[in-house]
Amino acid sequence: MTAPAPDPRRWLVLVAMTGSLSMIMLDQTVVSVALPTMARELPLTPHGQQWVVNAYVLALAALVALGGRAADLLGRPRAFRIGVSLFFLASAGCAFAWDGTSIVVFRALQGAGAALMMPVSATIVMAAFPAHERGRVMAIYAGISQVFLALGPLVGGLLTEYVTWRAVFLLNVPVGLATLALVAVARVENRPVTGARISVPDVAMVVPGLALLTLGVQQLAGWGRVALVPLAVGLGLSVWFVVRQLRSADPLIHMRLFADRGFTGDAVVMGLVQFGLLGIVLYSSIYLQELLGFGPMAAGLAALPLILPLTLAAQVGGRWFDRSGVRSPVLTGMIVCTVGVVAWLAALPALSYVLQLPGMLLVGVGLGLTLSPTNTDALGRVSDDERSQASGVVQTVRQVGGTLGVAVIGGVVLGVGPALPGRTGTAEAIASGFGVAAVAFGLAALAGAVLLSTASRPARSPDVRVR
Repeated sequence: MTAPAPDPRRWLVLVAMTGSLSMIMLDQTVVSVALPTMARELPLTPHGQQWVVNAYVLALAALVALGGRAADLLGRPRAFRIGVSLFFLASAGCAFAWDGTSIVVFRALQGAGAALMMPVSATIVMAAFPAHERGRVMAIYAGISQVFLALGPLVGGLLTEYVTWRAVFLLNVPVGLATLALVAVARVENRPVTGARISVPDVAMVVPGLALLTLGVQQLAGWGRVALVPLAVGLGLSVWFVVRQLRSADPLIHMRLFADRGFTGDAVVMGLVQFGLLGIVLYSSIYLQELLGFGPMAAGLAALPLILPLTLAAQVGGRWFDRSGVRSPVLTGMIVCTVGVVAWLAALPALSYVLQLPGMLLVGVGLGLTLSPTNTDALGRVSDDERSQASGVVQTVRQVGGTLGVAVIGGVVLGVGPALPGRTGTAEAIASGFGVAAVAFGLAALAGAVLLSTASRPARSPDVRVR
């Protein structure tokens, strides 16, 4: 019997989901350049500026695993629409914030909306396309969104310099409305998982646990030993939650997902990549502006040697995954990425942008080959009904990894900096932070070699199409 023709509306789904993830990624970095202007107008203390960034990441990391379960309970498109609506309404609130407290509250609400959107968007894309197209389309989905992560400082700089810092947040409103319209036109099927429920005691452990764990990591450099208190409490609650899930007949999050070596390998690789990536994006922007004297717009344009190879290599990585699975593109990508970071850090003390270009190009290629295959493979290893949960677990690992990376890399840079005064000393301190990122990428290559090399390819699950 001839298979039914693919529904052409699946491309509308891809556009909508890619747009939503791009919004989330953009908002992780777009605010950094606008912060000094925001601080003068609202006004914000240095502590308040830090919380404009931290509130978003904190809410996202604490709630993203719960977002996957909410999709099972409500149905994927309904959970997604709620997340998008909350995200763009909170963005409008940020744009019209009147003081430091209001901007922090609205940023936290943005993170909560992103936590509902992020886990379900990838699963909606996976369900809309047949198995043989998934590597290619997930490369588009992941590759474009990572471009927006790196473009954040440029977009923030342009809008702050030529319009207003408030436009940084208003940008999300039309994108959110267009996303809702595309989902409505595509008519994504709403299928809640039968019998799905959310355990209040489990939520009472996992949300505060992840929130306190993230808070402790964020504040290690600023609070000193005091930060160990929320870190320890968060770790204890998280461990207790994991034990409860392993013993539960109906767990909130299925920890048995990690019984699959391939899924575990994908999650570890993505967590380690995010650990190094956010630190590199943050400190390369600081390096260009503070040490080389680039303006916000010039600093954003200077990131193109990282962005363009990432975009192109993501398409290669997706097609490579379709042909041969996850192991080859990921191992190649992580090795290339590690070599690129080492070359990049070696060029930093010379205070020359041109000397950094080879390292930037290699890192972009390596990230592009790695990101979409790992995400696609992780979600391809579970049944359609478990994909929202699996996506939530993977995104939690990524967010915690990124938060930990910024804290650890920042601690290394700040710790080395005072011992090496002057511009060259500051460049060497940032190079030390890049060295930590290189170690993370090297560990990701090792984890991929150990876990993915022995994992079987995921079974092809039945195609579930847009209706």
